[in-house]
Amino acid sequence: MTKIALVGCGLVGGSWALVFARAGFDVTLYDPSPASLDAALDFARSSSSTLAELDLLNGQSPSEVISRLKPVRNLAEAVHHADYIQESAPERLAIKQALYKELAPLAKMDAVIASSTSALPASSFTAEMEGRERCLVVHPINPPHLIPLVEIIPAPWTAPTVVERTDALMKQVGQVPIRLNREIAGFVANRLQSAILSEAFRLVEDGICSANDVDTAVADGLGLRWFFMGPFETMDLNAQGVADYCAKFGSTYYGLAKEQADPREWSGPLIATVEKQRREKTPAGNLDARKAWRDRCLAVLLKAKSDVLRGNA
Repeated sequence: MTKIALVGCGLVGGSWALVFARAGFDVTLYDPSPASLDAALDFARSSSSTLAELDLLNGQSPSEVISRLKPVRNLAEAVHHADYIQESAPERLAIKQALYKELAPLAKMDAVIASSTSALPASSFTAEMEGRERCLVVHPINPPHLIPLVEIIPAPWTAPTVVERTDALMKQVGQVPIRLNREIAGFVANRLQSAILSEAFRLVEDGICSANDVDTAVADGLGLRWFFMGPFETMDLNAQGVADYCAKFGSTYYGLAKEQADPREWSGPLIATVEKQRREKTPAGNLDARKAWRDRCLAVLLKAKSDVLRGNA
């Protein structure tokens, strides 16, 4: 695969542009909104400077990377020569269904068409399109140019070779793919995140602690371990293996699971409480600056993690 097309250039699309351009690929970008297209290019330019400072552009200059991005003004021009198409259109089923019907005859028959969707299975918007066997979900964690995980989720009709080609490409561009064997609501990352968010809201609703305390428990506690290892390895290393951990704590966690088994809706008053506490911490006018701070932190941590894992620190 040598030619990449990005369809949909919001925050995720702009980040994807950096992923592929940094890896040396020429990338065409299309969005029906010229403003979104311009914003994606502005994002790529500004973010590439930070990446260069931290040596996260594979030894390239920002200008070299940005030179590989080619904005175009219509869908056909974007995709007709593409070997791989990453779609990041709005998360609305009707929009995706219409887009894929338009996209199918414009793309090469052997082009992989991947969706960045975080909630919709590929089967829900590719069932009626020609060449549906080339379609699948490749769900990034935002922003993908700083968080390498991607979830590869095939539809029931996705060709195995398409999954293999996509997996290989993701590794080539520096992402870390995981493969799901079948479609499931929320995929993997959002299912894990859902469990944490449900309990986070429950703790605030029940008056156990504040939203800030919940954030602190993760940022200065659990998150420090989860930064470089997952929950099963955490268990493994907190005892003499998983079996030993489960023998010691399994009944405790089972008791907690029974408490948490009754799902609760995030009510309006509860959301208002958490919103108020968050705005006390970060005023609404500072959110964009805080997002930029987050991205800078992620870039520094990504560099540090890379150094540690390579034995350079």
